[in-house]
Amino acid sequence: MSNVFELTNVYKTYRNDGKEFTALKDVSLEVREGEIFGIIGMSGAGKSTLVRTLNRLEEVTEGTVKFYDKDLAALRPRELREVRHSISMIFQGFNLVNQRTVLANVEQPLKIAGVPRKERKEKARQMLEIVGLSEKQDVYPARLSGGQKQRVAIARALAADPKVLLCDEATSALDPKITGEILDLLKKINQERKLTIVIITHEMSVVEKICDRVAIIDDGNLAEVGDVTDVFSNPQSKAAKKLVFPSNPFDPSNENGQIVRIVFDGTQSNVPFIANLVEKTGLKVNILSANTRSVGGIGYGQMIVELPELAKDRQTVIDFFKEGGLSVSEVGRND
Repeated sequence: MSNVFELTNVYKTYRNDGKEFTALKDVSLEVREGEIFGIIGMSGAGKSTLVRTLNRLEEVTEGTVKFYDKDLAALRPRELREVRHSISMIFQGFNLVNQRTVLANVEQPLKIAGVPRKERKEKARQMLEIVGLSEKQDVYPARLSGGQKQRVAIARALAADPKVLLCDEATSALDPKITGEILDLLKKINQERKLTIVIITHEMSVVEKICDRVAIIDDGNLAEVGDVTDVFSNPQSKAAKKLVFPSNPFDPSNENGQIVRIVFDGTQSNVPFIANLVEKTGLKVNILSANTRSVGGIGYGQMIVELPELAKDRQTVIDFFKEGGLSVSEVGRND
């Protein structure tokens, strides 16, 4: 599988009034052809800066960004325009022209590219059909809902037949139901058109729903990267754990108490571990919180439990869970 993007030791430093701020710090990663790749982090982590280096809207301070093995920094203006023609973007704010109809908005990149009027209108209609908005072609954006506006933006992005679609917080302004519909549409486009999609988001639910792999950005650093199922079932970095696992709001019931997090993946989610624990050992644990979710159609989850008071009983419980293939780690309040 070819790499669409390859970033090697990328730094991005902004300088203003003699002060410096480094938004990206030694980031190296690859985006593979045909995948949906998520980039997630808290606000200000550097993820939007990162996505803007992929089409050289941001020049990197150090390191290299390659697009199909072409170093973007080495491209001449004409070559860079060709690359950008292969990379479309959609944004949180839709960026539609309110004075133009839906059809005219979708036509815009084709008009800029010099495509003849009849041909570009036909292509724009095809794109609107793909996103389910054929009946809205003569409507102006002001009369559309937020979800419809984003569908128009997606149709416009697809009109130029890009190789890559970059989505920068594209669903942040939408309610959960509409967000789900837009993500389903993107997944369908990815599968039917073999389009590589890069999604920038701060929402775990977006990554869970459609991404194949994910990179976690924390304070400009690449904290972790891998398959979504691997990162979600067994996060390695502190930043990943903070995003994947809800914080523990509980204190132990006594000063010698111990609270642990038990993590299970899809192969174990249907096993009644707690009931089996009681039946086999006679020991009980206090379940403080639990949550499960679907990642790629497979169930994942975690429990926060307080262990028995006696040290030997605690070890028995921990051994029981570990023998069942579960990950067990001690947590404190807010961990």
